[in-house]
Amino acid sequence: MSNLPSEPEFEQAYRELASTLENSTLFEKKPEYKRALQIAAIPERIIQFRVVWENDKNEVQVNRGYRVQYNSALGPYKGGLRLHPTVNLSILKFLGFEQIFKNALTGLNMGGGKGGADFDPKGKSDNEIRRFCYAFMKELSKHIGADTDVPAGDIGVGGREIGYMFGAYKSIRNQWEGILTGKGGNWGGSLIRPEATGYGLVYYVEHMIQYASGGKESFAGKRVAISGSGNVAQYAALKIIELGGTVISLSDSKGAIIATSEKGFTPEIIDVIADLKLNRKALSDLTSEYSSQFKYVEGARPWKHCGNVDVALPSATQNEVSADEAEALISQGAKFIAEGSNMGCTQEAIDIFEASRKEKKGSAIWYAPGKAANAGGVAVSGLEMAQNSQRLKWTSEEVDEKLKQIMKNCFENGLETAKEYVTPAEGEFPSLVAGSNIAGFKKVAQAMHDQGDWW
Repeated sequence: MSNLPSEPEFEQAYRELASTLENSTLFEKKPEYKRALQIAAIPERIIQFRVVWENDKNEVQVNRGYRVQYNSALGPYKGGLRLHPTVNLSILKFLGFEQIFKNALTGLNMGGGKGGADFDPKGKSDNEIRRFCYAFMKELSKHIGADTDVPAGDIGVGGREIGYMFGAYKSIRNQWEGILTGKGGNWGGSLIRPEATGYGLVYYVEHMIQYASGGKESFAGKRVAISGSGNVAQYAALKIIELGGTVISLSDSKGAIIATSEKGFTPEIIDVIADLKLNRKALSDLTSEYSSQFKYVEGARPWKHCGNVDVALPSATQNEVSADEAEALISQGAKFIAEGSNMGCTQEAIDIFEASRKEKKGSAIWYAPGKAANAGGVAVSGLEMAQNSQRLKWTSEEVDEKLKQIMKNCFENGLETAKEYVTPAEGEFPSLVAGSNIAGFKKVAQAMHDQGDWW
């Protein structure tokens, strides 16, 4: 990858996958897969365009819009749209590259892609956001379709933005089709979609806990540190509480909020936090009313401040667990780390977790990468696509059962693949990061080969 312009986030994602494959027996058994990796690392298509819109003062504004259509070997391109001032091609390539293999692990027919713009919805009126979404979709609509590319939401793109974009597409193309997922429940959206990433994360980690304990333990009685306070963090927290665990932290971009009482966060407090987020307020506002139950640590992530912890779920953004924070989690007793965010841990942190997994054996730290652990969101997006295609609507129970099965399959696929290609030492847990990378890559590479992309 040395001949590419500097794209640090993408290069990190590529190196993480490539090093896993190279340190397994995959290339020994199938040396031709090296060529497949070189081809898969290059997107099939990158679309970049300008988005011109007017603010409430009738002043013309311009932003950069993108769609990276990375790989369609397994199905239509699938991946979120992100609206945030930090959006650039490196971030979208990293997210799209990860999305290819995440989607493969769900077992559904979805390729990988990602997109968005460097537009910041914060501080904008509803009318400004609507005008931006219509201008954005004016160009994006030329490149997507139910059988071509089906975007979803991501950071900065919730139900409101999806609604505006869907309305724009419909008016431009004069057709109703399931070209976006995360839609409203009464116009094509799936039940459980808002909860899916958080719920799926918890279902995945529950399999980790059960496997590690020989079926003797669950979330019941576990202390769980979570970062972030958006949809993923909120619904993961609610599911953990439902399963008997204690949630001890959440965070936002300005700092971390730590529970100081034994009961931790409650569903009622999570509802208060959801309202704060909806009204674009900071978590620090919570401590003024609930100072006896929580403390706020300004400018910090929770990992060094949560005390004794069994499970850590980074669920905010990329690279949110550093090497020293990984060491802090281990020293505080963490046994299970799983990413609710994409590439939530730095490579240095992953190396520390993986080294600990090997050294401590029976009492190992067990790490699960985002491409496996947070696949629940895109899995239910895939289920939404299926419902749209059939003009059906499944019940919450039906969708939740399908989600549970997908996350179970995702865990077992990574587990068994790790055993096959990275033989663990006696008493050592298999590497879920290696197993997930290899399983996702193999599936995509074989489909590309069958379709003549390499031979």
